[in-house]
This record gives sequence, C-alpha cells and structure tokens, in this order.
Amino acid sequence: MSELTVLLEGIASAGGAIGAGIAALGAGVGVGQIGKGALESIARQPEVAGEIRSNMILAAALVEGVALFGVIAGILAIVL
Repeated sequence: MSELTVLLEGIASAGGAIGAGIAALGAGVGVGQIGKGALESIARQPEVAGEIRSNMILAAALVEGVALFGVIAGILAIVL
C-alpha cells in the first residue's frame, strides 16, 4: 500500500470518530432542550403534564434514534 492510501485511511478513521462524537453530542443537547421545554410547559400548565410528558418521551426517542444512525455511520467509517 502506498503512503497516500495509508494517510487517507487514517483520515477516514479520524473523520468517522469525530462524526460519531458529534452525533452523540448533538443528541445530548437535543434531549436536554426537549426536557427543558417540557419542564417549562408543565410549569405553565400543570393540568396537561401527562400529555406533555408523553410527547417529550416520543421526541426524545426520535432524537436518540437519529443519533444512533449517526454513531453507526461513524463506526462504519472507522471500520470500513
């Protein structure tokens, strides 16, 4: 293998690792924002706390699902 091929594989691995980290970081920030908004909404209207809580859980699950795809793509970039 030439030096250029080795260099490009190293850059691809680094990019995959950085991408997976950014996906996980983005998911953490997103879930935090969802929780913040839900708590503020419940504080304003406590009578609809059940509906807000269920919508919050659904939104957090969707954010985590997208983050999982990002992490898997990053891991695949490292491995392949």
